[in-house]
Amino acid sequence: MKTFKVLYNQNKLYSEITTEASYTDQRSELSLRAVFNGSETYKIGKRTVVVFPGNFLILNEGTSYDRDIYSNSIANTFAIFFSEKFLRDFQYGFSSSDQNLLDEPIDCEIIQRSTFLETIYPCKGDIKYNLAHLLDHFHENSDDLLLDDYIYHALLLFYRLYYKEVLNKSKRLDALNASTRDELFKRLSLAKDFMLSNYNLDISLEDISAHSCLSPTHLFRTFKQIYSCSPHQYLIQIRLDNARHMLKSTDYTLNEIVNLVGFTCPSTFIKLFKNRFHFTPGTYRNHVA
Repeated sequence: MKTFKVLYNQNKLYSEITTEASYTDQRSELSLRAVFNGSETYKIGKRTVVVFPGNFLILNEGTSYDRDIYSNSIANTFAIFFSEKFLRDFQYGFSSSDQNLLDEPIDCEIIQRSTFLETIYPCKGDIKYNLAHLLDHFHENSDDLLLDDYIYHALLLFYRLYYKEVLNKSKRLDALNASTRDELFKRLSLAKDFMLSNYNLDISLEDISAHSCLSPTHLFRTFKQIYSCSPHQYLIQIRLDNARHMLKSTDYTLNEIVNLVGFTCPSTFIKLFKNRFHFTPGTYRNHVA
């Protein structure tokens, strides 16, 4: 099932609920791509990223991509397409002083178009609940002004998240040259996206290193500077977070979840899960979730 709507200001909302779909040679405005159940695969140039629940993907205007959904369970995907005028208005209001906004309230033609790092971002906290409420109101066919409030707030939350996840974290790198630091952060983002997209597979540090075009030693050292943990520890966190989602939203057995998220030993999984969330998987499913 597909649902699509163009708002009065040319922002667009798109929702799809399916187990199988394929779209090639796609191109659009700046867009935010979230998944509430199942998964969605994007091929962007030579790289492939998979969006799972708990994350979203940002694609810039003009980016060409292929998009696929092949899921054993029903996938529920959602996208916001931001119109160029809406983005100009937003950025002008976001970056200008109150005095400028009073003197020139609609003078936003000089604002340069924003581009963002096309990577996977965490969909948690305020932005998660904002997108969930927006999706609900969208399916309820609420009026454009209400939907636009949620879209504006989603973009505001993303700007704040972008500062935290990209601009602020990149400053942690030891590289003194700005261009070197930016390139290194992009490669570390490739490593992060590779783990988020393939967490359920048996991947090694060498696999992550090759995908990000960094030596294993360089990857290990610089990844810890950004994420305050090793790549292996980050991968374990991803697997545990996805296991928690499955315990809450699916009927898979514990052993099935262990296999689905990439663990090989149920007892190790239970110990790691309890250390991270302070409950055993069974207690979490039956009493917490």
